[in-house]
Amino acid sequence: MTLGSGGSSVVVPRNFRLLEELERGEKGIGDGTVSYGMDDGDDIYMRSWTGTIIGPHNTVHEGRIYQLKLFCDKDYPEKPPTVRFHSRINMTCVNHETGVVEPKKFGILANWQREYTMEDILIHLKKEMAASHNRKLVQPPEGTFF
Repeated sequence: MTLGSGGSSVVVPRNFRLLEELERGEKGIGDGTVSYGMDDGDDIYMRSWTGTIIGPHNTVHEGRIYQLKLFCDKDYPEKPPTVRFHSRINMTCVNHETGVVEPKKFGILANWQREYTMEDILIHLKKEMAASHNRKLVQPPEGTFF
């Protein structure tokens, strides 16, 4: 996020950016089917986050609750966080053994821009669940984890 006018811009420092994301995540997002927050409130570097996605309607994911881990290293938001499903899921962009969302197979991570947020990632993952190539894939038993 850059602020300014007349050709000048100010880059919002990493921790301020993450504080903004934390505040937004704590307030709730949209229809409440996507949420996120910090794993450890004492982590001054704000690296480790948990996300939750409730599966979209009219898909095999409907009603399921998926937990994810997002890790923002020192280069975030210049570089995307690593994203890994904790809940087992069968999706074309998710490694079937580790649960890692593979950047080359997931557009928002492959084409990352500084303006994107963890919220954007979770919303895009929910949309990906509803995509024609994922909406009917056989899923592992609910409540199983990577």
